[in-house]
Amino acid sequence: MTDSIRTQVVLLHSNDIHSRLEHAAKIASFIAEERRTFGSDRVLAVDCGDHMDRMRVETEGSDGIVNVELLNDAGYEAVTLGNNEGLTYSSKTLADAYVNRATFAVVCANMRDSATGERPEWLVPSTVIDKNGLRLGIIGVTAAFTDFYSLLGWNVTDPFEAVREQVGLLQGRADVIVVMSHLGLSSDRMMAQRVEGVDLILGAHTHHLLEEPVIIGGTTICAAGKFGEYIGRVEIGIDPISSRPVFRAACVPTAALAEHPEAAAIIGGFRQAGMQRLSRVIARLEAPLPVRTERESPLGNLLAAGLRRWTDAEIGIVNAGQLLGGLAQGDVTAGELHALCPSPINPCRMIIAGTHLRAALEQSLLPEFINKPIKGFGFRGEVLGTLAVDGMTIEYDSSRPAMHKLVSVSVNGDPLADERLYTIGTIDMFSFKAGYETLANAEQLYFYLPEFIRDVIAAQLLSSSALNDCRQLRWQDQSH
Repeated sequence: MTDSIRTQVVLLHSNDIHSRLEHAAKIASFIAEERRTFGSDRVLAVDCGDHMDRMRVETEGSDGIVNVELLNDAGYEAVTLGNNEGLTYSSKTLADAYVNRATFAVVCANMRDSATGERPEWLVPSTVIDKNGLRLGIIGVTAAFTDFYSLLGWNVTDPFEAVREQVGLLQGRADVIVVMSHLGLSSDRMMAQRVEGVDLILGAHTHHLLEEPVIIGGTTICAAGKFGEYIGRVEIGIDPISSRPVFRAACVPTAALAEHPEAAAIIGGFRQAGMQRLSRVIARLEAPLPVRTERESPLGNLLAAGLRRWTDAEIGIVNAGQLLGGLAQGDVTAGELHALCPSPINPCRMIIAGTHLRAALEQSLLPEFINKPIKGFGFRGEVLGTLAVDGMTIEYDSSRPAMHKLVSVSVNGDPLADERLYTIGTIDMFSFKAGYETLANAEQLYFYLPEFIRDVIAAQLLSSSALNDCRQLRWQDQSH
């Protein structure tokens, strides 16, 4: 970093926009203004992943195409893939979003097709972009959620090894080596320490805002927070004595910026198309399906039963806070399901000891768990909520002390045995030690991708027996 820098290139970077499309439209205005000021040949815009988020109607309704079109319109020249792109869409759907549509390079060095061992044609490990006579070597890497990616046909490798390999290939071809890193700040620090030859790391994934860049050795680390609330701006020059790149970096808030008119028009068009696509009727309900976060309710039970059925398990368990609303009598549309369950959380089958189940059931009777705010892990609700279950009947006494409220728990007619291993249909969030943390103590895990829990609800709504059964009580308070 230096104050006396002869700026050759202005590098603009965004990350973790998560389909806050209006913020993307504001960023487009900033990029356009920078190009007017400095000229297109001196401005480079890149995105470091998680631009897409299926919680948004426009993204869900277009399979991510709205995000690609916004990136095109703003004139981005390189993007990498975050887990919200790579893990919430099948590889085919992802390819359909980019192939013959993206006007930018999609760059990720540590993803390959499992079947072929090669990268698909639309994905490159690195690219060299010449701006104002300065050659910028751009490498992309994404977080190696190997178990999840393998279920979608991807082989995701060690990102540091991938960066090291690409740095070797770019040396001599690039004046500045830049990594678009969807790994998180701690990994970015580690990369700066362990991988030689990286000049600039543009960070993402952990939503960190670096208003002052972090400098480790010869590497500068920048990051622009989350949701497009800021855009990162790095002025790049070459030190005439050392011939090394020098940087002046800042994060610019976007709140006061106007939305770029073309971007706003793109969003409006895709909103209309998305709402039309999501207006398709999934099922017709003869009676409403309410949901409550603090106690048992039909829609929570329906989802728990659906997870049990989807994963062919003995028990179904899910936190009621996953559901942001109930369903009224009458037609249920895809859009309603998307609105009440917008999360990218996947079904999961786990094998776990009864003692860990018992602890979670006890916790789910306590206000500090029911009302616990949860952030991250794909969760899109406000609070954790109590546990909805299927395949179990639970008698408890609400007047008894915390963690001693359970009177009896039976699993399909037999008493819950602490030492026995049970197969549970549940959600991937619990495997990350989020919420009911004892449920992370599984002996085995299997994840179902790319299905979301709203797909599980959609299947359940078509089963009359499931709709009847979800009204049967699983929890009985003996204190009354």
